[in-house]
Amino acid sequence: MFSKLAYYLLVIPISLLPLWVLYLFTDFFYLLLISIISYRRGVVRKNIANSFSDKTEKERRKIERKFYRHFTDLLAEGVKNLSISKMQLKKRIHVQNRDEIDQLYIQGKNVIFVGGHYNNWEWIICAQNFLFAHQAVGIGMPMTNTFWDKRINLRRSRFGMKIVHAKNFKETLRQENGNPISLLILADQSPGDSMKSYWTKFLNQDTAVAFGVENIAHEYNYAVVFLHMTKVKRGYYNVTFELICDLPSEMQYGEITDAHVKSLENDIYKDPQYWIWSHKRWKREIPENLEELRKRQYEKFIQRYLS
Repeated sequence: MFSKLAYYLLVIPISLLPLWVLYLFTDFFYLLLISIISYRRGVVRKNIANSFSDKTEKERRKIERKFYRHFTDLLAEGVKNLSISKMQLKKRIHVQNRDEIDQLYIQGKNVIFVGGHYNNWEWIICAQNFLFAHQAVGIGMPMTNTFWDKRINLRRSRFGMKIVHAKNFKETLRQENGNPISLLILADQSPGDSMKSYWTKFLNQDTAVAFGVENIAHEYNYAVVFLHMTKVKRGYYNVTFELICDLPSEMQYGEITDAHVKSLENDIYKDPQYWIWSHKRWKREIPENLEELRKRQYEKFIQRYLS
């Protein structure tokens, strides 16, 4: 009952306020974050220090402050996302090389848009279905609170995005036919099982990466396109696409995963403040038998997809 009252009496009315008004609230919250409230500051500092060991303490603190500045902007934009109009999203998200995606659609090619929690991914989720001709599909894990899970997903899908559960998304992909799909995957979360992960270097650290993008691409013959999102100014973003492959069968084991990890890494190195440093990204322990694990994973992949 409390969740329902909070949603209808507080969150939705606040989301109807102009974005510039919401920014006033989050400007104040930003001041609290950098002075009084210590929201995951230890996690943020550790992640930045490990990723930028070549930078001075002063430089790392500057990244930290800019991150919290952007983080509070995302809070305002996230609340606004519950009620923002299609017209406003079209105004605030500019796609620079749409022709490449249109060409894949004309070819009848299903696409994986792979990205990370970098800049405003929530607006992309909401706008994807009307920005491109492909039928937009998103894979998500349900929230603990079933009321919020249902409401948030209804808001995310109000412009046509189809959201499917991570446990049964393959069934959805098999059933889809006709209109080509664009499947959005944010691939920078920490995987659930270190023994089933692809291990690679990311931001100077051994990192477990979910292998889902590569598996789906090979199993269903999806093109893989990295989604770059840059912040033009407060509340305005540019989107560009980088084709990783349109024929997965021609890619070797790990090639797709290494490519999208490197693309995200390059974006972070360019503008580090726009990645979510408060996420516990490196909580998985490195397997003791890592080389043996890699060998088994390679052999299994070759047998399944390339033999």
